[in-house]
Amino acid sequence: MTNYKNLEAWKKSMELVKEIYLLAANYPKEELYALTSQTKRAAISVPANIAEGIGRNYKKDTIQFLHIARGSLYELETLLNIAVMVDIISEEKFEPFVVRLDECLKILNGLIAYYERSSLK
Repeated sequence: MTNYKNLEAWKKSMELVKEIYLLAANYPKEELYALTSQTKRAAISVPANIAEGIGRNYKKDTIQFLHIARGSLYELETLLNIAVMVDIISEEKFEPFVVRLDECLKILNGLIAYYERSSLK
């Protein structure tokens, strides 16, 4: 069984969670139960679903959870775009996250492709 903690996709997404928490700490208090909470949950969902998928130890389940993690990356990007749109964060603060999200997405897509090609059951 692959240890999910050794996967680059998991490591990078964990770094992203930390960065999102630091960013969201500056969101307005009135967004605590709305955009702040949803943004944190989307970020957390990425490494959590990678870990759960690997833990299932079945190819089909693993791929399904990796797809969920990928969907959470897109959700997170959308939530950050909304934060820019409503002037919670600046475009300058958003831009580095675009790079991080793209990096996570490429690594995750590579992991999905690996499992899709593998002979595992």
